[in-house]
Amino acid sequence: MNQLIDQYGRKISYLRLAVTDRCNLRCQYCMPAKGIDIVDRKELLTYKEMYRITRVLSELGVDKVRLTGGEPFVRKDFVNFLESLSFNDKLKEINITTNGALISNYIDRLEKTKIKSVNLSIDSLNREKFFQITRRDVFDKVKQTYKDLLMSDMRLKLNVVVQSGFNTNEIIDFVELTKNEDVSVRFIEEMPFNGKGIRKVDELWDFTKILDHIRSDYKSIQPLESDPSSTSRNFKIESYKGSFGIIPAYTRSICSDCNRIRITATGMFKNCLFDDGVFNLKDFLRAGASDEDLKNLFISTVQKKPENGFVAEANRKSKNVSESMSTIGG
Repeated sequence: MNQLIDQYGRKISYLRLAVTDRCNLRCQYCMPAKGIDIVDRKELLTYKEMYRITRVLSELGVDKVRLTGGEPFVRKDFVNFLESLSFNDKLKEINITTNGALISNYIDRLEKTKIKSVNLSIDSLNREKFFQITRRDVFDKVKQTYKDLLMSDMRLKLNVVVQSGFNTNEIIDFVELTKNEDVSVRFIEEMPFNGKGIRKVDELWDFTKILDHIRSDYKSIQPLESDPSSTSRNFKIESYKGSFGIIPAYTRSICSDCNRIRITATGMFKNCLFDDGVFNLKDFLRAGASDEDLKNLFISTVQKKPENGFVAEANRKSKNVSESMSTIGG
């Protein structure tokens, strides 16, 4: 059976698929206050096209899919698409990343699908600071979503982008959530994908600094064994119910075991978060490519996957990182 294996022997089994570039929030580290130039709807992959792409990739060994945006629940009929995707018997796991403002009404339906976990993006537990980050007054909705997801059958992970000089004083507050709740908090290094390509850093809060900061408050931190391809390095405070992890997204120390590819909402295939796209899959689909054509294309493209994010960034046609994470698929 053909599989997706790159030139470094890494087997690709994980797809991050963005279903839209639109978002109902305007987070400072993701896009400018006025938003970004969203594409015309006809430029987005259709659900039928996304289902076909996923099916073909699953026949090549991709068994895990994460659906992202933008904000995926902004797109009409997204839950219907999730339900149809669950019929793909080759997929072991489907996960979602969401900002939590629109998901609550769908939790019951999601529990009946193959959704195993939900990543809830929340960067502050303080209402005023949350508004400053997101530029939208949805704190109560997101807080309720957090409670609802804790009560659901799905695993809950919190994604916290560590923003220098802004929410670093809340890192311990987030860790404390794991004391009595079965939740995984993941601290993410801030990246330049904010629509401006500028990473404003007053103080470098990288993996080491975040972990040292947590260690200054806790003496009984236990490292957890993680899958080699995990994006985070995970830990647990002794006697705490949940866990926390750190994602070195910017320092990129996790690249050696990368098993991921990305497809944006407009069909751009990305071997790496930091590349500027290899080819537009939508063009091939709408030109009549067969499933066999797609398989050959995926196999040949994955073989050229760069060794790490630094190589991918250096090879960009446009040397400046100026995209919004909303257009890439957060």
